[in-house]
Amino acid sequence: MSPPRRVLVLGATSGIAQAVARVYAAKGARLALVARSREHLAAVAADLAVRGAEVVLQRSADLCDLERQRTLVAEAEQALDGLDVVLVAHGILPDQQACRDDPRQAVASWDVNFVSAATLMEAAAERMARAGRGTLGVLSSVAGDRGRADNYVYGAAKAALTAYASGLGQRLHGTGVTVLTIKPGPVDTPMVAGRNLSPRLVADVDVVGRRIQRALERGERVLYVPGKWRWVMAVIRALPIRLFERLRLSSEPPSRGV
Repeated sequence: MSPPRRVLVLGATSGIAQAVARVYAAKGARLALVARSREHLAAVAADLAVRGAEVVLQRSADLCDLERQRTLVAEAEQALDGLDVVLVAHGILPDQQACRDDPRQAVASWDVNFVSAATLMEAAAERMARAGRGTLGVLSSVAGDRGRADNYVYGAAKAALTAYASGLGQRLHGTGVTVLTIKPGPVDTPMVAGRNLSPRLVADVDVVGRRIQRALERGERVLYVPGKWRWVMAVIRALPIRLFERLRLSSEPPSRGV
């Protein structure tokens, strides 16, 4: 029997991260969990312990604090006695109009969704490459495949994160570390609550969590989840720019601002 997996989840209170952690918990994994809210994190850790996990570390931290990232990863590695899997899963879905009105909100969302996620990946990659093994997963999004009028601030960050993960994966080739870029479509989590999405577009979070866990264990490099999004986004990316721009004319008038 193989030893329990040693898993670090950064952004452990996000809906998708919890779903992945529940799968690992059922398999008896050893978990290190990091998230901003101490109270929410404690509740998540207690739930995972009941499901079979050994939670060896809980840390409440602002993952945008670049000065603390390497320390957090080092503490997790020490507590787990190594890192088999690291999942970078924190992020926010900003209000597009608010970001247009106030550039500071756009920049703040980029700090969370791209800058801090990328630097967390580097911090984890450094420790994992030194050990010569492991899988590093990061939650990107199908929104990064092509910028759309209703969420291009968010999509821009995810596009940058996807490109960063691709480059990091190539840099780590031959080290024993693989990088998995995870591109979910809309998932039934608090992040999409109130977004008025068609139920047909919103995936069950536990189904998504199981698929992500399998991809992490198989050493996959890019995962669209649910899988239909690979083909949907291939079509959207292939649309000529003029046709792509016309598709939304009926849903929002052009801005009259400068």
